Amino acid sequence: MKTILLALLLFPFLASAQESEEKTETPSLKKVIVIPIRNEIAPPELYILRRGLKTAIEQGAYSVILDMHTPGGRVDVTFDMVKAIQKFPGKVYTYVNDEATSAGALISAGCDEIFMAPSATIGSSAPVTSAGEDVDKTMKLKVVSYLRAKVRSVSEGKGYRGEVISAMIDENYVLEIEGEVLKPKGELLNLTATESIREFGDPAQPLLAKGIYPSVEALVDSLHGEGNYELIRLELSWSERVAQYLTALAPILLAAGLLLIIIEFKTPGFGIFGISGGIVLAIVFFGHNAAGLSGHEPALFFFIGFALVLIDLFFIPGFFVLAVPGTLLMLGSLLWGMSDIWPDQPIDWDSGFLFKPLLNLITGIGGAMILFALMLRYMPRGGLWGKMVLESAIGGETTSAGRERAEPSLIGATGRAITALFPSGQIEIGGKRYDAKLALGTVSPGGQVRVISVGEFELKVEPVEG
Repeated sequence: MKTILLALLLFPFLASAQESEEKTETPSLKKVIVIPIRNEIAPPELYILRRGLKTAIEQGAYSVILDMHTPGGRVDVTFDMVKAIQKFPGKVYTYVNDEATSAGALISAGCDEIFMAPSATIGSSAPVTSAGEDVDKTMKLKVVSYLRAKVRSVSEGKGYRGEVISAMIDENYVLEIEGEVLKPKGELLNLTATESIREFGDPAQPLLAKGIYPSVEALVDSLHGEGNYELIRLELSWSERVAQYLTALAPILLAAGLLLIIIEFKTPGFGIFGISGGIVLAIVFFGHNAAGLSGHEPALFFFIGFALVLIDLFFIPGFFVLAVPGTLLMLGSLLWGMSDIWPDQPIDWDSGFLFKPLLNLITGIGGAMILFALMLRYMPRGGLWGKMVLESAIGGETTSAGRERAEPSLIGATGRAITALFPSGQIEIGGKRYDAKLALGTVSPGGQVRVISVGEFELKVEPVEG
């Protein structure tokens, strides 16, 4: 009986020990993210790399492998990709799956280790124009010098890597190790898999690559042990290809979206202009999200700000209690959505990462304001513009000749509102129609108003107590 009682008392501790032992025996699998670099080095490849690395950080991945097969591409995108690789806190490996030419070799040099497929080649990284032609001699000297310095900065402490990549970039560079000339002057270095793993020095170090493996899976088995990892492959989606064009058009899209929203605010109600502006700005967020720059949070904050502005306009017009913070929230979220912010990493304010988003935002706001001013001054009063804007504000056909240009002599004159003023709309004075805006409050159609000042595009009015 005592034995049974003792066993019952000790059971929870025994069970806990057994559970602890089971956890020790079955450790969690290491997450490995495989990112394909399979085409010409251009913005879509940068987008998938950036998205893949951020996904790896968020999921706590142990390592990242670039599955490399590229003929090369743009130098600016190449170094953006190298910068992105350096932000990942774990190991980043390149697996040259057949070809890493030109920019592909430079990206490989920015990784922790390089591995090769049996038939792979790597090299020939001399700069050329976007059309594949030779660069002008003077410019080539400058570009080659810059590239070699960049490669040295990412290859320090990595054996012969800096010398080898320099021989791939500069045809005049002579690669000689232990008395053997591996690349004479006048040509570019290009290595096969077998050549890349040759060892030199004491202690022996491979020339460039650490090993040859028939597949990515075989490489990961070697790095982490068979069955000790979870392999996740990312693929380039259609949205990332579309994002290439959407991000390039960001200033134009911003100007168009903001212009539509400004027009909507100038007309009572919520209609086609507000919806269209929201859709255009949503496209801006979609492009930058697909490009791996932002998550969904910026879009959420934008529409919260947009809602605050609408509430202010339609329920408490003229006070701007919600419109000001709402507008700031909208502009801030647009800036946030275009900024390259990495998870779990401090923001480097000195890096200039806000320069391009700020430039896009300022261009968009300025463009929208200029276009709106031009439309007010030069667009015809009738026709499509009149029907879509003026008649939507009035709620029917326009019966007068159109809006008149305001004159200073109108100060003190009284008239009636022919549209609701929320706080903007139209009034009629002496049979002529004018754009008008209340300093405070609202006025219903038919209400009496008095002109208190004349602006560039509209009259400032106040309600007349009846």
